[in-house]
Amino acid sequence: MITLKNHIKLSGMADRKSNIILAVCALLISAILTNSVNFVQQTGDQYLLLPTIIFVFFMLLAVILSIITTIPKNTTGTFSKEAAEANEVNLAFFGNFHKMKIEDYEFAVQNMQLDTDEIYEVLTKDLYFLGKVLDKKFRLLNFTYGVLIVGVILSVATYMWSFYGHMAP
Repeated sequence: MITLKNHIKLSGMADRKSNIILAVCALLISAILTNSVNFVQQTGDQYLLLPTIIFVFFMLLAVILSIITTIPKNTTGTFSKEAAEANEVNLAFFGNFHKMKIEDYEFAVQNMQLDTDEIYEVLTKDLYFLGKVLDKKFRLLNFTYGVLIVGVILSVATYMWSFYGHMAP
């Protein structure tokens, strides 16, 4: 039970971090684009366009990765009576039964309860697959952080290059 709670907490944490990245990047894109467009319109000077494009590109990439991190997997939500009798379905995962009638799900649970080893096997598989989902989320989250780091460094370097290049005589 403790491990299951930890998995659920970690999944929530990954989703919250993805949502924070999504919100921050969306705000930064909006602010940078607004300021850059205003600057170009007021001055006619376009030396900030390249760094702005680089910045917006990396922020958009981080937004897309954040969305991908939190997209739930589609499931059929049903299983056959034969699969339940053969213990081929994980009854602990809602995605396997959310579209079924309660009577069919109850039948499968009653069938599983006849074998104590099957109960442990189902719970073990549920925990395992939760771990697989967490692994995917955290790998994508780490990649998203990497994209942000590269994007910020490259953007700042390009902004500095543009400013100094523009100011040089």
